[in-house]
Amino acid sequence: MGVTIADVAERAGVSKTTVSRVLNGKGEINENTVVKVRKAISELGYVPSAGAVGLARGTTQMIGMLVPDMAWAWAGIVQAVVETLETDGFGLRMLTWNHGEESLRRLGLQVAAKSFDGLLVIEPEGALGSITELHEAGLPVVLIDDRFQRPGFPYVATTNREGGEQAARHLLDLGRRRPLVVTGPEEYGCTRERLDGFVDVYAQAGIDLDSRSIIGGDFLFETARSAVAQALADGVEFDAVFGHNDPSAAGVLAALHEAGLRIPQDVAVVGFDDVELASYTYPALTTIRQPMREMGEAAARLLLDHVRRSPEAALSRIIPTSLVVRGSTLEPSSN
Repeated sequence: MGVTIADVAERAGVSKTTVSRVLNGKGEINENTVVKVRKAISELGYVPSAGAVGLARGTTQMIGMLVPDMAWAWAGIVQAVVETLETDGFGLRMLTWNHGEESLRRLGLQVAAKSFDGLLVIEPEGALGSITELHEAGLPVVLIDDRFQRPGFPYVATTNREGGEQAARHLLDLGRRRPLVVTGPEEYGCTRERLDGFVDVYAQAGIDLDSRSIIGGDFLFETARSAVAQALADGVEFDAVFGHNDPSAAGVLAALHEAGLRIPQDVAVVGFDDVELASYTYPALTTIRQPMREMGEAAARLLLDHVRRSPEAALSRIIPTSLVVRGSTLEPSSN
């Protein structure tokens, strides 16, 4: 076992409470006592844990963040979270859901050890019940991009249905009346919302989308690329494609290029998210901007409010989407 606070207390000839007070700079302590404790810490090589440092202060000044993996897709959210927490003097401890139940067990151990004061969560597929239990046991939790699961604790989400509506209206305004949709995973609430919003706007325009116009996807580039190539091979006629995220839309662009079709003259393409990739495709993607940074900042501030038991802490936040028009739907000016 490593050096403990009890070892420091014994070496310095003081109580563990006194050592904690010295570590936290709390309370009036005789200067000689402070010197003895610091000397003992130096001699023993004691490194205080977050829990020990927070014993007297009542907080670790750390926030945990559980993400599915360390993929680039979360970069905007994570960066905004880090910047917001640092402004308030908090650090961030990243956790992943890579190993399923084992990851959840480790999360439970971190919570039991009081390693952080609150938890931010992105897409807890299969773990929402366990995270809800942690919240009900007293851990402040905020869910980011809740996939329309509407948990019994605070969340920050965006307007997925309205985003689908925005994509449809834009394409209709361009005269595109035969759209193809490459969806996200069927089990995700955001997929259903984006699809429902899109289909309803077309229905209001007197255009009903049949089953061949809606292709099940998984948010992956290659899946969308193959799906559109197959639709073209099957003779499905379309003049626009709505991909449910930007990697899917990029896969659509690739399939259209390979088929020798012009974008946007022959087929207009709209994505969803407005990640960095959207600006680098050819042509650049028109997309529905999901406000990642704003969501990350809002989630961090919301969690800090609940950590501090602020009476003004909001229950949840919904941040709207917006349309970003680029070359995949808008032809360049001839001037």
